[in-house]
Amino acid sequence: MFKEFKEFAVKGNMIDIAIGVIIGAAFNKVVDVLVKEIFLPPLSFLTDGINLENKKLVLREAKVIGDVTNPEEIAIGYGKLLETSVDFLIISFTVFIIVKFINRLKNKAEDVEDETIKTPVEIELLNKVADLLEKQNELLKK
Repeated sequence: MFKEFKEFAVKGNMIDIAIGVIIGAAFNKVVDVLVKEIFLPPLSFLTDGINLENKKLVLREAKVIGDVTNPEEIAIGYGKLLETSVDFLIISFTVFIIVKFINRLKNKAEDVEDETIKTPVEIELLNKVADLLEKQNELLKK
């Protein structure tokens, strides 16, 4: 089992996962600040200073009437849901843009007809091998 774990770690899978988690945590902090400091203040301004984070639907208020005390307030805090939804939309849109950019670069790199990008040596060698196999097949047919 230790040998398998060592092979897994050495192959880079574990390192790739760790890097992804670290970058994801840092990205989460950036998005959190982006939402709270950039997007929500203008939204709050447009809605006349309403703070979305503190919005809630109160089901029962905490009251003290004489000797009888209602326990804590019971409320549904939908403001956090709105804030988290904005976070999600920003993260998903950002990931979409990044993946789209990477796919564009990948498609451009794999375009055989594009002369501006140098073909990797491995691909050139595979093309030469394929050409030689075709010539060999033609010679064998004759």
